Amino acid sequence: MGKAAAETVVLAVNGKRYEAAGAHPSTTLLEFLRTQTPVRGPKLGCGEGGCGACVVLVSKYDPATDEVTEFSASSCLTLLRSVDRCSVTTSEGIGNTRDGYHPVQQRLSGFHASQCGFCTPGMCMSIFSALVKADKEPGRPAPPAGFSKLTTSEAERAVSGNLCRCTGYRPIVDACKSFAADVDLEDLGLNCFWKKGDEPADVSKLPGYDSSAVCTFPEFLKSEIKSSVDQANGPAVAISADGWYHPKSIEELHRLFDSNWFDENSVKIVASNTGSGVYKDQDLHDKYIDIKGIPELSVINRSSKGIELGSVVSISKAIEVLSDGNLVFRKIADHLNKVATPFVRNTATIGGNIIMAQRLQFASDIATVLLAAGSTIAIQAASKRLCLTLEEFLQHPPCGSNTLLLSIFIPDWGSDGISFETFRAAPRPFGNSVSYVNSAILARTSGSHLIEDICLAFGAYGVDHAIRARKVEDFLKGKSVSSSVILEAVRLLKDTVSPSEGTTHPEYKISLAVSFLFSFLSSLGNSSNAPTKVDNPNGPYTNGITNGTTEHLPEEYIKADSNDLPIRSRQEMVFTDEYKPVGKPIKKAGAELQASGEAVYVDDIPAPKDCLYGAFIYSTHPHAHVKGINFKSSLASQKVITVITTKDIPSGGQNIGSTFPMTGSTFPIGDEALFADPVAEFAGQNIGVVIAETQRYAHMAAKQAVIEYSTENLQPPILTIEDAIQHNSYFQIPPFVAPKPVGDYNQGMSEADHKILSAEVKLESQYYFYMETQVALAIPDEDNCITIYSSSQIPEVTQGVVARCLGIPLHNVRLITRRVGGSFGGKGIKGIHVACACAVAAFKLRCPVRMYLDRKTDMIITGGRHPMKAKYSVGFKSDGKITALHLDLGINAGISPDVSPFMPTIIIGALKKYNWGNLAFDTKVCKTNVTSKSAMRGPGDVQGSFIAEAIIEHVASVLSVDTNTIRRKNLHDFESLAVFYGESAGEASTYSLVSMFDKLASSPDYQHRAAMVEHFNSSNKWKKRGISCVPITYAVTLRPTPGKVSIMNDGSIAVEVGGVEIGQGLWTKVKQMTAFGLGQLCPDGGECLIDKVRVIQADTLSLIQGGVTGGSTTSETSCEAVRQSCAALVERLKPVKESLEAKAGTVEWSALIAQASMASVNLSAQAYWTPDPTFGSYLNYGAGISEVEVDVLTGATTILQSDLVYDCGQSLNPAVDLGQVEGAFIQGVGFFTNEEYAINSDGLVIHDGTWTYKIPTVDTIPKQFNVELINSARNPKRVLSSKASGEPPLLLAASVHCAMREAIRAARKEFSVCTGPANSAFTFQMDVPATMPIVKELCGLDVVERYLESVSAADPTTAKA
Repeated sequence: MGKAAAETVVLAVNGKRYEAAGAHPSTTLLEFLRTQTPVRGPKLGCGEGGCGACVVLVSKYDPATDEVTEFSASSCLTLLRSVDRCSVTTSEGIGNTRDGYHPVQQRLSGFHASQCGFCTPGMCMSIFSALVKADKEPGRPAPPAGFSKLTTSEAERAVSGNLCRCTGYRPIVDACKSFAADVDLEDLGLNCFWKKGDEPADVSKLPGYDSSAVCTFPEFLKSEIKSSVDQANGPAVAISADGWYHPKSIEELHRLFDSNWFDENSVKIVASNTGSGVYKDQDLHDKYIDIKGIPELSVINRSSKGIELGSVVSISKAIEVLSDGNLVFRKIADHLNKVATPFVRNTATIGGNIIMAQRLQFASDIATVLLAAGSTIAIQAASKRLCLTLEEFLQHPPCGSNTLLLSIFIPDWGSDGISFETFRAAPRPFGNSVSYVNSAILARTSGSHLIEDICLAFGAYGVDHAIRARKVEDFLKGKSVSSSVILEAVRLLKDTVSPSEGTTHPEYKISLAVSFLFSFLSSLGNSSNAPTKVDNPNGPYTNGITNGTTEHLPEEYIKADSNDLPIRSRQEMVFTDEYKPVGKPIKKAGAELQASGEAVYVDDIPAPKDCLYGAFIYSTHPHAHVKGINFKSSLASQKVITVITTKDIPSGGQNIGSTFPMTGSTFPIGDEALFADPVAEFAGQNIGVVIAETQRYAHMAAKQAVIEYSTENLQPPILTIEDAIQHNSYFQIPPFVAPKPVGDYNQGMSEADHKILSAEVKLESQYYFYMETQVALAIPDEDNCITIYSSSQIPEVTQGVVARCLGIPLHNVRLITRRVGGSFGGKGIKGIHVACACAVAAFKLRCPVRMYLDRKTDMIITGGRHPMKAKYSVGFKSDGKITALHLDLGINAGISPDVSPFMPTIIIGALKKYNWGNLAFDTKVCKTNVTSKSAMRGPGDVQGSFIAEAIIEHVASVLSVDTNTIRRKNLHDFESLAVFYGESAGEASTYSLVSMFDKLASSPDYQHRAAMVEHFNSSNKWKKRGISCVPITYAVTLRPTPGKVSIMNDGSIAVEVGGVEIGQGLWTKVKQMTAFGLGQLCPDGGECLIDKVRVIQADTLSLIQGGVTGGSTTSETSCEAVRQSCAALVERLKPVKESLEAKAGTVEWSALIAQASMASVNLSAQAYWTPDPTFGSYLNYGAGISEVEVDVLTGATTILQSDLVYDCGQSLNPAVDLGQVEGAFIQGVGFFTNEEYAINSDGLVIHDGTWTYKIPTVDTIPKQFNVELINSARNPKRVLSSKASGEPPLLLAASVHCAMREAIRAARKEFSVCTGPANSAFTFQMDVPATMPIVKELCGLDVVERYLESVSAADPTTAKA
């Protein structure tokens, strides 16, 4: 044995050498990069490998072949020790301010593909690594100049694992496609490189791309590696001074297993560590054994018998090997491409995935697919080597950590008579989501399509591991496929696939298994000379569709999968030079900085001296006395420095964590406590803050907390709307914000020909999923002062709450916010808690304290959108004209009022988009023992607008008429609009909704598409389409806002505004407005000033009364405050300009300012803009068509096309507004479809990470995404006649839900499904979100059986569909 020595990790980061001596073995690459190097590009977004914010390029050098291999990797999962002697490239490494930006960064900026910017460096690296990979492919032809070898379909998938909550992905895809050799540049969307429609698109106008421009592996590191190869042949080091072991042989590994220190609990065996993204470490490990270096585990052997893959072969490498094989191998490779994300597949191992399936019941796709292919595995347990079938291995009791999986062998089945298909039903077609159910089926058939042998594997349906359906296999062997045979097989399968107790959606999962078996057998039965034809559920599946062979299917069955359609788009808008540079589609201020990773967010601020870190300990009980906090005996517990609780709040301070700001109101809205004391009132309430030396130690230590509860003398918790109504648990609605009824409801009902009474619709919550979680850094200062850097959209309110919490004056609290990595309302009231907790800890400990919440804690404590339940009664005439509506509305507000008392009036306001004749309502804001709900993008409006659509659709189905007829008949004329909305209705000339709706719904294009949908549905049994057009009306309120413009002596300009840059482009619009406002002092009207303007961070002691960034109007009000400040400066500078002009003619800006400075002119002006008392709010309008395709067998939905028309007024920046429209719409799509916000029986959020909570990804956006911005009538009372764009377009996403309803209706009609209280195929309750299980349930869980029974009954031997 060699002598124990702590090995120094050496790596190159962006070409610079770094040594990491003494790093703890559990240190991740991300933690090292962010704390030990200047790099800030890779961000911590989820810690699970599920978001892509931390993606870097890792390069390895092989001195034997002198080759460098590069791959993208998730740096939050990659352990630092595993990249020893590697080179790491981050977004700063490919381009930056000093060395110039890389074309990937420039194109992302130029295509307007960065909003909050937090995800952009990760996007950048995913695209860059895709380019590196494609350009290294030797077999590909050289691309034309300026392009890469990437294809457009690869470009679309390059960012399939990266999440973005802002942009809606379309511009990111366009930026990526601009590198593809096969792209038609004219297809790409709005950009800064050519003027769409006016100039030809040409690659020479794009920032030039050169594949050799970035060196990914520096020469110095190659030399070091070469020189160290000679020394590597010394004695094996089986002891380690720093806890990291890397055995070079299986024998050496077993010596480690046999050593006296080996303990399963404190030792972690790793190959790539990606498993920790699924099964989080519950404690620190002080010893790691890295098995990646054992050569035997990396073998790849091909022979005529099959392919053997060593257990540490990466999934990506396995895909590469299998893709070059026969049908079965290619199908496996294709399926593996949908596992995890590209950057996880590059490092995750095949063996690790199978071990997780065997030991931890991981719902593995890989295990299922390899099981069907008859794979065998080799394992070593102690000194014994065993060869088992994969089925035997999975059935064994969970293996211990000293059982080593050596290799997997996949037999070669050839292709004669072999059929093989794999299936997965998951919310995302391209992967990055666990399957609801997965399956793979392999069959050998003879010439007469007799099934000679068959293997049926099913997994992920709520069972310990993938299984083979042996009874079904035995039944099918020796049989020819017919409808009656398939029916019997399906019945047997339903007895076999039995989800365990507690599995979510068990009936849905059984129906999926049935659908997969039916799909496979019907494809066999539909070959040209099969004895029986059944209607084949057509062609290749991905999003729960077959990924199977169509080689022996006739032409009519081969249909393209709609998920594989390319993403296309169209943008239409009018540009105006009237107020230039306002109105120009200039790119977002700082977009390149965001792309390079140099933009500074709160967690990027270098740690001050002696900085400590905090993590919340929260209650898991909804209503209990907190008796005490103890810690488990563990390594992580040893990292606890102290715990901050209520007792640490300074005397004179208050236990307050947030409040709702109500200036000038005497109505008490109510505060929320910072810490539970003495009773925890909801699951997720903060009890204390663990303080440790690093953020990771704090997070890990918080997991060790054991809280002692008592429920003595406490009432049971109230968790639901129903509970709250039963116990009369409500928040009061302030009279001045209560909604007002319209007309006489009873009178309206008496005039009705038809009535619907007490129908119901429910909407669940939605989590914000900003990419940057809640974060604050508090630094104590002299004289009881404190400075807090907070990711907040309400710095002024936060400052006030911190001051109350600490018991100090407001002027002692300085709150600074530069930029926010996504917000959507969640960085408002919910962010105050984190700032207060940091402040209390920093005050107590007298040192800086930072808190950056982990994703799980963030999801548990921040609440989200308001869940609600609506009951409606509606009266209407036979022609569809509605005469009266009554709404009973229950809103789950959670534990504190927050914004909830304002929700009823907002919900009713959005509902009023239709003329209900007479409107009455009863709204209850329910106080419950759950996390308080807060404002989330379009709060109340999105629910109210959707409830209106649900009612309209119900009326249409009762009358059996087209829904658009009912919509159009009940849209307001201006007269009724004024009755329902009062002063907000504005002038008749600005009411653009009817013309927009008609433009879409009455167009020949829409009529043609609706007819095509009908035709499609009559020709397709197993897929159905729907199309719908939805109008929206959205009221926004203008609020007072400050602005300050200061001109420096050199002519550069610093601007401060009350609004915070949260990704909405506020700084960009403010820069344009500053240039416009000062433009009359410049020869060119101000365009020369744009680059001289810098908008600086919000600072509550520098610019007071900053107010709230929210409600969609902050950009325009900030612009107006700036315009007023500029007007004051122009007034001061005009005399100077005129006197200079009299002497010298034209005066340059710099000369003017130099002269003004010498003349002691005050070059700083501040304004506090307040809205016109007669114009405090206005209405926004839009309309949207969506067309969807629903897979009746799985419930999967593909959005084929969305066409949005939105009234932007005179847009201040059409590129920014377009980004807001697209981003809001896609966020809305998430709310209406796949974002399932699940809680347990105690009200604790259990969908608490990227594994369980699925926001939209690039593969779930519309395949054709068209947006038109309408410039409506001018209104001098609005800011340069502009309108808001941040929130209203989100409501248009209801068009997707409504189109899904149409498709489901077609399926119910096809199969005579009449589930639900109405007992009708056409009328059914469809709640939000309409996830795959809900859609499938509404289409009918038993449609396959019903279909087969009807076909078999018609003629059991020769039945045809």
